[in-house]
Amino acid sequence: MVTIAQMYGRAIDLATNPAHSRWQSPILLLVDAALCFVIIWKVPYTEIDWEAYMQQVAQFLSGEHDYVKIAGGTGPLVYPAVHVYIYSGLYWLTDKGRDIKLAQGIFAALYLLTLGGVMACYRRAKAPPYIFPMLILSKRLHSIYILRCFNDCFAVLFLWMAIYAYQRRAYTMGTIIYSLGLGVKMSLLLVLPALGIIFLLTNGVWTGLQQATIMAQLQVLFSTPFALENARGYYGRAFEFSRVFLFKWTVNWRFIGEEVFLSKGFSTALLLGHINVLAIFAITRWLKTAGRPIETMITRTLRLQEPLGNVQNLVSQRVTPQYVLTTILTANVIGILFARSLHYQFYAYLAWSTPFLLWQSGMHPILQYVLWAAQEWAWNVYPSTDLSSQVVIGVLALTVAGVWWGTGREEYAEIQPEVRDDVK
Repeated sequence: MVTIAQMYGRAIDLATNPAHSRWQSPILLLVDAALCFVIIWKVPYTEIDWEAYMQQVAQFLSGEHDYVKIAGGTGPLVYPAVHVYIYSGLYWLTDKGRDIKLAQGIFAALYLLTLGGVMACYRRAKAPPYIFPMLILSKRLHSIYILRCFNDCFAVLFLWMAIYAYQRRAYTMGTIIYSLGLGVKMSLLLVLPALGIIFLLTNGVWTGLQQATIMAQLQVLFSTPFALENARGYYGRAFEFSRVFLFKWTVNWRFIGEEVFLSKGFSTALLLGHINVLAIFAITRWLKTAGRPIETMITRTLRLQEPLGNVQNLVSQRVTPQYVLTTILTANVIGILFARSLHYQFYAYLAWSTPFLLWQSGMHPILQYVLWAAQEWAWNVYPSTDLSSQVVIGVLALTVAGVWWGTGREEYAEIQPEVRDDVK
């Protein structure tokens, strides 16, 4: 006879043992596939950017390659070249954008493919099964994919596929995939500091520079048809860092008021906050993995010398799939926290990051679900309010602080003197 204590122990094992995610995640994926079908069948499609995308690629397909001259109903084309290529394919597949149901079906498949990749990354990082349900329960995320067809969905797919490649130490493949995502939307630049750290610890500074060169070369390759026509116009539009978003659409900083939101001082404070928090994580968390003096590592790297010398392989072994996922997602969420303005579609970059990072924080599972639910509620308030924007920022801040605290529990032994190289 099975006792209550045995049943409880079994339930805890099913919820916390990473081995069970191998069979639980396919079940959750099937449940979500059914949910996607119901959404397409029952929930009306909402037009936001799809028609503008189609108008813009129609001009490209008609022979216009000057980015400055390409525009749609929502304004000029402001995304990199891979966005144009992807939506050109969708233009033909969906009868010039008129077959909305087919487009929704494609985005449902895109959603499920990305979700499968997310689950694969979670499994490689040995995440517990109890956080997996949070991956399929987001109302806002389903809306972004299936009811809005935003281009962020493709950028997110490439991001998670790149993470999976990096977890498997397929660094060049990961860099190529990441570059494709960056070619869709420059939002993926937020994770670049984490990639730099990973390259440094696994292969050294020169290999890191090689990966950066690949990224740059691919962006030049993607841009060729447009850069040949008007290079300044292309890079100015596709990677416009000075863009100021309208206050009325902001999800995150509504509570500070429009005057502060638009001020130069606020923008500068966010930039400084972003840089400082990244530096804190790099120095006190990410580089601790090396077990070497941080000051020496930084000095040698700035001199383009290998900071780890003959202990590179030993340090590389410490860059586990869990470390890769934690570092990349943390850099991403730090960037989102200090973003000047978030629109609803930016939730695609956050929703699948939060469950893992909350687990990494070491918070009680109930608190993890409470914070996840608060975040989900805040991103579903439309239009945003002072309260909803405060919750957005509050959960982001707690997530970042929680990860910093939680990962501080990890101890890395200092490399023993007998295997160190001489550092002068």
